[in-house]
Amino acid sequence: MTIAFINPLTIPVLGFCAYSGTGKTTLLTQLIPELNRRGLRLAVLKHAHHDFDVDTPGKDSYEMRKAGAQQVLVASHVRWALMTEAPTEGDPDLAHLLRQLDASKADIVLVEGFKKLALPKIELHRAAHNKPFIHTQDEHIIAIACCADTQTPSALTRLDINNISQIADFVIEYQSGYNKQ
Repeated sequence: MTIAFINPLTIPVLGFCAYSGTGKTTLLTQLIPELNRRGLRLAVLKHAHHDFDVDTPGKDSYEMRKAGAQQVLVASHVRWALMTEAPTEGDPDLAHLLRQLDASKADIVLVEGFKKLALPKIELHRAAHNKPFIHTQDEHIIAIACCADTQTPSALTRLDINNISQIADFVIEYQSGYNKQ
């Protein structure tokens, strides 16, 4: 079952979905520099299934947030980061999160997670993990990155999960096609 999604940005959004332990983050940390090398400017949005903190206990920004500030923006000459306390019952709203990005600084948004949303996605699959395919329940998967020994439906683009250059080619083709629409 997928949940409706409407992209609020003028740039494409492409998801990467897989079961935990398949290597989504590992693949993205290899794919990002390859796409940068080819001239794409990237924004990345990662979904976390757990509580996390990007701040450091003892730092002023951490103490201000813990004291009750709903938002804390930390800025330097190198970068800035906005931390927002936003407890919700379920997953955060992807469209809302995407609107927080500056689309003028990116050509495409790569999303790790949010596998239940109806956004275009590449499924990562490793046969050795003995997990079911996600694409059988999600018509929004447009490609499968998998190992050579994995049987995939012919209707989906098959990518070699270990061939970052091939996956980068697919992302660039997707991004170029989106901009022609």
